[in-house]
Amino acid sequence: MKQFYKKLHLSSDGSKIENITHRIKDIVFKSEIKNGIVNVSILNTTASLIIQENADPDVLRDLLTFYRKLVPMNGDYVHSSEGVDDMPAHIKSTLTNSNLTLSVLEGVVQLGIWQGIYLFEHREINKNRTILVHIFGN
Repeated sequence: MKQFYKKLHLSSDGSKIENITHRIKDIVFKSEIKNGIVNVSILNTTASLIIQENADPDVLRDLLTFYRKLVPMNGDYVHSSEGVDDMPAHIKSTLTNSNLTLSVLEGVVQLGIWQGIYLFEHREINKNRTILVHIFGN
């Protein structure tokens, strides 16, 4: 069994959902692992990872709207030392995923035809994000 890992360093420019599927697929390809598992982990506490539709951008806009309504900026939060958007970002990240695990078969990350892997940025300010992609298999 082989292992391969790489860290992705991304800059976000405010709350958004960014498609990172191609970056993950490129890393899996470079790993030369044909059959195994890829684990994708975000190493930050105010952003998350999701698998979501990759065809209609309205889905992503509606998700952003939903989470903004579900976790408002003006909530009665105690933690605010890093800005008014920080505690809402922490809450949103607990409602989503900090890591994703997917199968790799014949060198291809297994996603449905309408699925993509996304960085879900919850902060309103620019942030640097680190994503660890760890692949193991044969």
